[in-house]
Amino acid sequence: MKKSESAMLETFMAEHLPNIERELAQCLPPDDAYPEKLHQAMRYSTLGGGKRLRGLLAVAAAQLAAKERFPAVRSAAYRLAAAVEMLHTYSLIHDDLPCMDDDDFRRGKPSNHKVFGEAVAVLAGDALLTESFALLGQLPDLGVPVEVVVAIMREMAAAGGSRGLIGGQVVDLESEGKQISAETLEYIHTHKTGALFRAVLRCGALLGRASQAELAAVTRYADGFGLCFQIVDDILDVVGDESKLGKKVGSDALQGKVTYVTLYGLEGARSLAVKAMEEAKAALAGLEGTYILECLAEYIVHRDH
Repeated sequence: MKKSESAMLETFMAEHLPNIERELAQCLPPDDAYPEKLHQAMRYSTLGGGKRLRGLLAVAAAQLAAKERFPAVRSAAYRLAAAVEMLHTYSLIHDDLPCMDDDDFRRGKPSNHKVFGEAVAVLAGDALLTESFALLGQLPDLGVPVEVVVAIMREMAAAGGSRGLIGGQVVDLESEGKQISAETLEYIHTHKTGALFRAVLRCGALLGRASQAELAAVTRYADGFGLCFQIVDDILDVVGDESKLGKKVGSDALQGKVTYVTLYGLEGARSLAVKAMEEAKAALAGLEGTYILECLAEYIVHRDH
């Protein structure tokens, strides 16, 4: 990234990350609320670090669409970001389970099931998913029109359902140890990973009352962004630094998964990631206030964790 882009992104994160963290801490049940173990497990994973990338994308899309009206929707944007991060954390807790990807570490510390046991981990994930929609249901209290809230809920439910994240996870599990096509790999990642990126960006844009042209552009951006993110994730699983990633590398190979690296090689995957990033940025051409989303795309293609 250029220094100017890095500085702009750092300023954006410095403004919004603390507010997203504060919103999450306040919206989660306290860890001394009965049953304590469940609520401790929910807070352990949700407040356990992470880039908050999806929450930041929701805020950035709301800011792009709302423009000078953003101060009026700022509180709602943070509530949306908190809901997004809860839903994402639920997916990570379940993804780490022995019956799924069987990962012992997440965000630099033991996975939820290693600390609280598998049963509580499953239920903590279930509770976070449910709580995320409870938060979305509170958006009218922050001045968001009911019809906008319904549209946001529809987007999030579709992204998390059988034709989104969960469907992608099932095909991913069924594909382990098999030679799969590029089309199947694309299905897995556009659903397991890309669907939530698309939803959070569209939800942020809807919250900011985006025009149809803006919503279409943000959707195209989301598709390129999600693909870029997943390709880089595959690359980092081969050449990443475990101390930065907070989890073991090489897990895809151990589980016999076909990835963009196994299909195209490291250099081929890197080229595809750059192409996807450029397509994401190009999707925003002609819109105003897109600089942060462009910087986030650059950040993703160059990330090391």
